[in-house]
Amino acid sequence: MSLMSRTTMTTTTTTPSSSSTIAKRMRSCSSSSSNKSDGGCFETHRSRRHRFRQHHRHHHPTADRGETRRGVRTKASSSPPSSPKPNPNQMLIYVPPHPLLKHWLAVARNAASPSALFRSAMAEIGKILLYELSRDWLETYEAQVQGPLAVANVEVVDPTKPISIVPILRAGLTLVEKAHEVLPTTKTYHLGYARDEKTLEATKYLDKLPKAGFSKEDKVLISDPMLATGGTIVRAVRDVLDKGADVKNVRVMCCVAAPPALTKLSETFPGLVVYAAMIDENITEEGFILPGLGDAGDRAFGTTDD
Repeated sequence: MSLMSRTTMTTTTTTPSSSSTIAKRMRSCSSSSSNKSDGGCFETHRSRRHRFRQHHRHHHPTADRGETRRGVRTKASSSPPSSPKPNPNQMLIYVPPHPLLKHWLAVARNAASPSALFRSAMAEIGKILLYELSRDWLETYEAQVQGPLAVANVEVVDPTKPISIVPILRAGLTLVEKAHEVLPTTKTYHLGYARDEKTLEATKYLDKLPKAGFSKEDKVLISDPMLATGGTIVRAVRDVLDKGADVKNVRVMCCVAAPPALTKLSETFPGLVVYAAMIDENITEEGFILPGLGDAGDRAFGTTDD
């Protein structure tokens, strides 16, 4: 399988420094892969800050201030013109270069950060990633509301189309701790896997996915802070798809990812979209990412000495 790692900007062209950095991190991934003529590739996108323009609308001073017009439901919001469109034969990886994301990642990487601070940092990282991944993903409808001076045309997130959040226990809980502050409506389902320390294989011990399954239109977000060898996340995505979800409506959110996990995901689930705060180059023989964060679950829940 031939792997491409290409850094692009959503608003401007790629800078040479950022492109070479990502290419270096992925070199070990591409060199260990067999050639494949189609599919199996993935791209890494580093989003620039978005620019907002103010649109001034003039309201007639005699506009009716006593009426709120009925809302009109519309189709899901389309992707911003600057966002790359998902390719069904290619996995996309977004690495937002937000300064706050880098700050909280530095706090999480620091071995001296106590458990409470580490957990707070992970929650902040998750909050920023949630903003980024929901930018072109939420269903909305148009309506009108009565403002202090005039009727205003507004766009509202559709409460009948919640995002289904699937944190992988227990560390996956940390990234979605502030999901309620970002997403107006959500449903949460839990998955639990235990990884064999010798074989690095994942065994499921908890499955709280909906008994009725997902529909093809349901949007599902899987949260797992560390994508190292890929065994756990591949199993989780497969379990979600087996419940009826469509891969094009599934997104994965992580703090740190490594090439082995990204390779497995791209080989197994072309069309998947992954959001990560950072991509680290190496993993240890024990399956930990270098430099990584250590055991995110133990650090978040204060069980590093157990």
